[in-house]
Amino acid sequence: MRKPPEDKLVYGTPGTGRRPPARPEPAGGGRDAALDGIRGLAALGVWLLHVGGNTGVIYRDGMFAWMTTRLGIAVPIFFLLSGLLLFRPWAKTFIEGGPAPSTPRYLWRRLLRVFPAYWLVTALALWAWSSLDGYGWATWMLMLQNYTSQGQAPDGLYQMWTMPIELAFYLALPILAWLLGLWARGGNRPVRLLGGIAVLPVISIATVVAAHVWDQPQLALWLPHHLIYFAAGMAMAVLSVWIKESRAVDSLAPQLLVLAVLLYAMLSTELAGPRTLSLPSMSQSLWRMILETAVAVLVVAPFALAPRTGALRHRVLGNPVSAYLGRISYSVFLWHAPVITLYYKVTGAEPFNGNFWPVAAFTLIGTLLVSAGSYHLVEESALRLSGRRRAPAPPPAAEAGAPAAPAR
Repeated sequence: MRKPPEDKLVYGTPGTGRRPPARPEPAGGGRDAALDGIRGLAALGVWLLHVGGNTGVIYRDGMFAWMTTRLGIAVPIFFLLSGLLLFRPWAKTFIEGGPAPSTPRYLWRRLLRVFPAYWLVTALALWAWSSLDGYGWATWMLMLQNYTSQGQAPDGLYQMWTMPIELAFYLALPILAWLLGLWARGGNRPVRLLGGIAVLPVISIATVVAAHVWDQPQLALWLPHHLIYFAAGMAMAVLSVWIKESRAVDSLAPQLLVLAVLLYAMLSTELAGPRTLSLPSMSQSLWRMILETAVAVLVVAPFALAPRTGALRHRVLGNPVSAYLGRISYSVFLWHAPVITLYYKVTGAEPFNGNFWPVAAFTLIGTLLVSAGSYHLVEESALRLSGRRRAPAPPPAAEAGAPAAPAR
């Protein structure tokens, strides 16, 4: 869409009194191929959503159009993965003991993970298609666009509204972890951690209410509105350290994934708000937030809490193709909108006039090619500066074309 509307405590397996076996290390130098696969599919969902928005397909009648519109579910999945992967080292420290992550090192790695590729894409798009002054350039290059009133995003950058939210979480996480660590010292640490994390969704719900009561839709572009998704990932991180693996989740994995599909179908109705850029009602915003959280949890939990790599679901999502797509997914997120914009600029085609398949074919090939180059030339170079030899999980940077702002 052109306009984005320190005591060392070890807890055993419950009921056994024994410490569970060590959690198996993911293949690939600490990466989890299945989680990479989820991230890769989510990135494709972002691309498909914006192709559908630019061609007008999502505004047609029928369930397919509605379900395509709700591919913005990629954002909650990305945010959940951030909470899971980034909070897990702190959760391990609080539950099992050991040194806490170094905050300066953590922040240095996060900034190097996010900014180099972001700067490249943003600078090229602003140079090619915008007439912003120096203040406008600085706003976008520093990821401050969600905190200023600029109207429509520049061409090729309408997907970037989630980046300031992601960055805000990166900056807030050490503070949240410190507070949760203090709170957890008072008793059963995993339970207290989960209780502390449960405050974050309440903040998100309160933000939705405040946005509607005081008519402040821009609150949907700030971190508090999205804390519920990050909190779901943080809670999953605590569980993954505490229980190591859940046999119940493993045995119920197929049912959980089917339930995720059913809830996604429910999400793809007016219960969760309109497809247009018009603002949803308060109840629609709350339903959408609850359903998105549930779907994201149901999709990720069978892989994060039951990492049995031999299971069919792991073989499907953890295959080399989908895992590689997950590794380059940050670049896919960054580049797909400029590629779509370039298609319309070069061909002179009118948006919202259909032509879904030509647009999809050209932009998918172009996005994958330029994203692979960007990953290997820019992202991996930045990662070497951060001291990592392999890429950590790409910053669940962001969604996709949800309306620009709106109190969902």
